[in-house]
This record gives sequence, structure tokens and C-alpha cells, in this order.
Amino acid sequence: MTKRLKIGIIGIGTIADVHAQAIKASVNMELLSAFSRNQEKAMHFAEKYNIQCFTDWNKFINDPELDAVAICTPNGTHLDYGEKAAEAKKHVIVEKPIEVTLERAQKLIKVCKKNDVKLAIIYQSRFMDNMQELKELIDNNGLGKLFMGDAYIKWYRTQAYYDSGAWRGTLELDGGGVLINQAIHTVDLLQWLMGDVDTIFGQTGTFTHNLEGEDNAVASIRYKNGAIGVIQASTSVQPSQSRKIEIHGEKGSVLIDGDEVKISLVKESSEKEDSIKKEPSGAGSSSPLDGFSFESHKRQFEAIAEAIQKNENPPVSGEDSLKSLAIVLGVYKSARTNTIIHLEG
Repeated sequence: MTKRLKIGIIGIGTIADVHAQAIKASVNMELLSAFSRNQEKAMHFAEKYNIQCFTDWNKFINDPELDAVAICTPNGTHLDYGEKAAEAKKHVIVEKPIEVTLERAQKLIKVCKKNDVKLAIIYQSRFMDNMQELKELIDNNGLGKLFMGDAYIKWYRTQAYYDSGAWRGTLELDGGGVLINQAIHTVDLLQWLMGDVDTIFGQTGTFTHNLEGEDNAVASIRYKNGAIGVIQASTSVQPSQSRKIEIHGEKGSVLIDGDEVKISLVKESSEKEDSIKKEPSGAGSSSPLDGFSFESHKRQFEAIAEAIQKNENPPVSGEDSLKSLAIVLGVYKSARTNTIIHLEG
């Protein structure tokens, strides 16, 4: 039997609980420890999960039993902690997004390669059964030539949510607002299903909150396969709506509503509709983790552990995560310059 990978969590904010639950439920991982600079929070987290929680970084990262870290700190600090972990020869798992700029993201990728450790970014939506089935359908030409792919993320967050952490909605530590924080999971799904993005024209605005980043964004996109589409994202919409992705091809259409996938295929001039099982997620509610399931996180963590044990590239790799980040940053740049942005690569 392959030994279980021993994981330490860095940062014990809201998302750390999801990581902790997913790791503890995994068949090939073990939650070993956590690190926080806050002594009171560290003690509570340690008691909650029956682990050791460190406030001394050197003791945490140099534990010989520690195999890998899961970084759950603000977006703009992922490089700082990831670099130190890689230099300590620990594998690095990062809660989305990989970082707030492509330069910092690429630096993290390079330092992990230099130290021969694996780097994986959490985009758990890819690991839902329905999304895996849909990806297989598209890759096997089940929808034929794709010509349109759209994403709509119209949620609500209170001002108190943004005020709950000094980093939330800031350019330095969050990287922006709704696009890079709430919407990036859906942006990642959209490009994973539709293919790479070629050009973007975007507009952003801050209308209902007091924050440095945007609470509303829209973008028109063209994919490298010639298809077109739009992205709309908001944390101002009351009541929150379920996130939606719409994909249209010459053989049929797909509607992802929340986490339910509805497929309509045209066969011999008749329309056949299918529905793929829904997996619960509360991300569209006004409370970020209301009704949230950690099942897809568990699946990705298990896949990461298996890749590390086999010395393979983990899903989703650092390089793969650059695609969704580039789209978000492309929208930001387009909005600032009022120009169409061509993505490289």
C-alpha cells in the first residue's frame, strides 16, 4: 500500500476548513498540521481537526513528516509561501487563483521546478462527475464544432463580507474583485470546456460596494477555435442567481445551471434532451460556503496525491492555471485601456 501523503495547511481562513475536511476524507492523504500567525485561531483549528497547529514557520515547514502544503492565504501571498515551501522541498498545492499577476505565477512555477516539487492549483469544479462527463462529450466531438460559449456569475456579497478581511477586494492581495475571486472557477470551467481564448474586450465597474476592485464585469471573448462568447460577473445581484454556462455547437447545446448539466443534442432532425446528475454547491448564495460540499475538493486532492506518488504532473498544474488567470487579467487590462487584448500562448 502506498503511504498516505501528509499535508500541512498554510492559512486558516474560511476556505481552510474545506481543505481540511477534504484532506481528512481522502483515501491517500493525511492532514498533519497547519500554520497560522494567529495563536488563538491556531489553537481552535488544532482542536477542531485534532492536529498540531504551528505559529512558528520554521518548525512547521521543516517538520520531516510533512510532504506537502496547501496554501489558503490571500491570493497575493501565494508566491511568498509557495516559494518558501518549495525551497524546503515540500510539494505545493494552492487554492485558486495561482497568484494575482502572471509574473508572480510564473515565478512560483519556476521555483517549484527548480526544487523538483509538484505544483497544483485547486479548481475543484472540474472534478464533479457531471463536468468530467461533459468534457469527455466535447472532446469526443459530441457537440460538433463549437461556435459560442458564455458564462454568467451573478451573485451577491454584502459589504460586511468584504470588510471581514482587509485583503478582500484589494488589488495587491486579492488581485481585484469579483472576476479573480468569485468568478474565476467558472472562467476556468468555460475555457477548459471551450478551449483557449484568443481575444478579450472587457468593462468593469464598482457600483454597490466600497472596495478597490470591481464588483461587476462584462467581457466579449473570441476563442482560438473561432467561437465567440461573453462573461458576466457580479457580486451586486439580489437575490443571487445560480451560475450558468451555456455552450452551443453544431450538434447541440449545453446548459450548466448551478451544478446541473442539461444537454440537448440534435439527431436526425429531432431534439434529444438529457440531464446529468446535480452535485450540490452553495457558491451562488450570499454566504460563500452556504451548503458547500467538499466532495469535489476531495476528488482533486486525491488526484493530486496520486500524481505526486507517481511523479506525474498533477491536475490542475501551475501552467494550466495560467489560462484562467490570463483571461481575468486580460479583462482588467482591456477595461483600463479600452482596447481589445490578445492573449499570448
